[in-house]
Amino acid sequence: MAKDTVRYPDDVVEAIDNLVDDGMFESKSEFYRFSAEYVLTMINPDHEVETFNFDEIKSELNIDRPARAEEVGADGGTFFLDALITVRKYGLRGNYEDAEDFIDMHYEPTDQECLVLEEVLGTYRDRSG
Repeated sequence: MAKDTVRYPDDVVEAIDNLVDDGMFESKSEFYRFSAEYVLTMINPDHEVETFNFDEIKSELNIDRPARAEEVGADGGTFFLDALITVRKYGLRGNYEDAEDFIDMHYEPTDQECLVLEEVLGTYRDRSG
């Protein structure tokens, strides 16, 4: 298994620590592996998941992609990709507050998609600092 080092904003790390402390995930590693695989399955429905207990974790988290798609008016992933593009554009232009407003308007703070979008935004903030 490959090892990759990624830097996260402190707020994101704290939110993940809280999920682990609350028992939602066994460890930070489990959270990161699950999150990466989940996003990959959203982008590519043919992605073959390798994370141990992926379906069990997804079931425990009560993630229902079709329900989420109905909620945001997307077709099971399209909205997330559009959101990612929107946040990226704001980040490239330094419009961090607009990106935050967009994320807050469309996502609950504990949504995994929200965490991914905040992470993307954080990379643009890190570049400007």
